[in-house]
Amino acid sequence: MADQRDGAAGTPLSWGAGDGMNSFETVMWRAESDRALRSPVIGLEELDTVPDWDRFLAAHEWGVRMVPRFRERVVEPPLGLGTPRWSVDPDFDLRFHVRRTRLPEGCGWPELLEAAALVAMTPFDRTRPPWEAVLYEGLPGGRAAYLIKLHHSASDGMGVMHLLGLLHSRTREPNPDRPSPAVTEGNRISPLDALATQVRGDVEGVPGALREVGTGAWRALGNLKGTLRYGQSLRRMMMPPEAPGSPLLAKRSLAWRFAALDVPFADLKAAGKVAGGSVNDVYLAALLGGYRRYHEAMGVHVDAIPMAIPISVRQPGDTEGGNKIASIRLSGPVATEDPKERIEEIRALILSARAEPAVNTIGLLSPALARLPGPLIAQVAGPLTKGNDLQASNVPGIPGELYLAGARIERMYPYAPLPGCAAMITLVTHGAVGCVGVNFDSASFTEPELFVQCLLDGFSEVLALKPGAGSPLARL
Repeated sequence: MADQRDGAAGTPLSWGAGDGMNSFETVMWRAESDRALRSPVIGLEELDTVPDWDRFLAAHEWGVRMVPRFRERVVEPPLGLGTPRWSVDPDFDLRFHVRRTRLPEGCGWPELLEAAALVAMTPFDRTRPPWEAVLYEGLPGGRAAYLIKLHHSASDGMGVMHLLGLLHSRTREPNPDRPSPAVTEGNRISPLDALATQVRGDVEGVPGALREVGTGAWRALGNLKGTLRYGQSLRRMMMPPEAPGSPLLAKRSLAWRFAALDVPFADLKAAGKVAGGSVNDVYLAALLGGYRRYHEAMGVHVDAIPMAIPISVRQPGDTEGGNKIASIRLSGPVATEDPKERIEEIRALILSARAEPAVNTIGLLSPALARLPGPLIAQVAGPLTKGNDLQASNVPGIPGELYLAGARIERMYPYAPLPGCAAMITLVTHGAVGCVGVNFDSASFTEPELFVQCLLDGFSEVLALKPGAGSPLARL
């Protein structure tokens, strides 16, 4: 959040505009009837100093004015007959959402990461706006950390990074000339209002849907080859990856562990170029190299693992915030020892998947799933993620220096939810550093220190493709 006096405009931002969840967001919200499918998104930032508490609170007061979504809770229609709506919380109290704590004397990053994981595992109060923020004091060297947690139904990773870029300050000093908007009243929606909106939308949408179906039918009849191609693509995208799950990682629990890695980003990018791959290709190759090393150290051989990566389907003109993502499921080549060859294999797999006409299977299935009760959604959607041994994401960072209530943000670690998979690992660039947030199930990875070291070795392996590259490190 930026300083209260650092507002870029006197009117609220359009981020999170609109009071209805889309079908994919509805699926994420309701699938939480299965505790393994909870969907908090965490940002953990290292600060160079402890912010002044009053200024820190003022930053959040400004933030909820600039982004009305932070004052809104989720309202479900009766019996779940329709999509949830966002509505102003008449009892909104900033004190419930923002707090500070001090780590015990002598503690550091291991204790901070444990505290952050506990916050991530704690379910939201679903009667209030689904977000919270914590300031952690007591890190070595007079440093502090800032944690912000919000529900994935509010936004995907790119939307969250855009939001932080708007709300964090660009200077350490406050700017008294920037105005702050007044608190907006917003809409107050009852459960019956949510149901009425759904019914009205369904009725109004019937003529357009019929026209679309008719047009699509004629188009299909006129282009049978294209229709068959889409059907074949849909079948491929619906099938699980050929790789079976690793027997070493077969167990699942509700216990999350966090780790934080720093990777020299320019060197990582250069290593990808050497192998003819993108940053994302070399990043995934590093993770799979870490998985290979972990399996070898544990005496288990696997050729490949089931994995998934999100891809953005945002289009020009899409509203800020919200979720605009699809998912690609792959058989990750773990057994390939040569890092350059592994990068090439991953690149070929991803390019092939992106070229599939039915790549946005989530977008196709979500409208139907969103009509189901939460427990049934969990039963249908859960296997799509619970069978993955790895989910990995790469989100562009925010250029330039950022500040929070006078404290400079030195690192920004992302932690995506762990929807029943063995590990969810996310990369965000912050300045010259690739900040890697590792969220993993402690029942899957029974030797956490070994797992983290193997991931570091996996990054070292691909970074070595670039002569003179720096070394990755874990925050300990």
